[in-house]
Amino acid sequence: MADFWIEAATFLLRWLHVVAAIAWIGESFYFVMLDRSLKPAKAPVPGVFGELWSVHGGGFYHKQKYLVAPAHMPEDLHWSKWKSYTTWLSGFALLSILYLAQPNIYLIDPAVAALTPPLAIAAAVAFLAAGYLVYDLACRLVGFRDGLLGVVVALFVLALCYLATHLFAGRAAFLLVGATLATIMSANVFFIIIPGQKRMVATLAQGGVPDPLPGKRGKQRSVHNTYFTLPVVFAMLSLHYAPAHAHQHAWIVLALFMTAGALIRQFFVLWHSGGRAWWLLAAGGAVLLATFAWLAPKPEPAVIGDPSIGAIDGPSVPTDAQVQAILAQRCVQCHARKPTLMASAPLGAFFETAEDIELRADKIHQQVVVLRIMPPGNLTQLSEAERATIARWHAGR
Repeated sequence: MADFWIEAATFLLRWLHVVAAIAWIGESFYFVMLDRSLKPAKAPVPGVFGELWSVHGGGFYHKQKYLVAPAHMPEDLHWSKWKSYTTWLSGFALLSILYLAQPNIYLIDPAVAALTPPLAIAAAVAFLAAGYLVYDLACRLVGFRDGLLGVVVALFVLALCYLATHLFAGRAAFLLVGATLATIMSANVFFIIIPGQKRMVATLAQGGVPDPLPGKRGKQRSVHNTYFTLPVVFAMLSLHYAPAHAHQHAWIVLALFMTAGALIRQFFVLWHSGGRAWWLLAAGGAVLLATFAWLAPKPEPAVIGDPSIGAIDGPSVPTDAQVQAILAQRCVQCHARKPTLMASAPLGAFFETAEDIELRADKIHQQVVVLRIMPPGNLTQLSEAERATIARWHAGR
């Protein structure tokens, strides 16, 4: 019963996380579009930097941006913050329930790093915190030399990709890089953007002249958040794309996908200003296609006569019973109608009977032999000889 409620809570948290993220990113994208689309007011208004007319939902909208503040401060101001906080809090709760609570299954891969469960949990949490602290320090040291800072942040993200994939199991590594960038984004809102805006509003309410530095710093962090969005979304969705996080050079794969996301985002940022930098869209697409081509499975070596696998004809072809025995020892802990390592079998895949295995034969071969992502972190110590047995069995079917 407890497992049922844990899984139900996980589902609801995931739902909340996705809804909050859609609201946050959607609002962020809208304000970037608005800011980049402003035109000089045709009828100048004191303090108005620019305006935008739009039509939507059967009505017309007239938006204006004040560089400082209107002559009379409105009593009701909209603050863009709770969507960000809700996204991060629900995401961290999910990370805690799924990954931090089950480090042996999700965080640790002995082939990557020999971490104990407590050390893996501490490393994952420290990865998030240190990521923001290093990023924030870089922003403060480099200041408003935005070109140089852009290069520093890009190298920082590259380092995150490398460190994560050399510390954690592949899927967890991708997730933690995305979670670190998301932590930076939400921390930018919490520590920099909102406090700066509050100080500005308070100063204006008292009739003073606000310090421009917090606003300038908040604008810089907001721009960074814009370029992080698509890379973060890819990192989260990559959990469902095993060829990426299972690759032997996974850190490069992750960096390439994130680069494509940033290029595509830049295309739309420029589009809002009237630019049509099609080369950015083409470059992003080219990076994606090249990465997929690199990830595509290579032709498997001939099985017949291969001394590492053995011949597939005659008695050397493993029987269904032999493969079922391997799966019973190495895989049924998760892939059972009543699994022992988790609440329910992933994707509803069961390997308990010959009929179960026959139904999933191709998927078993792909996950165990081709992609080598199962068992996760090789938790149950599936041997190379056992993988070869499954390969011969599948080839001889």
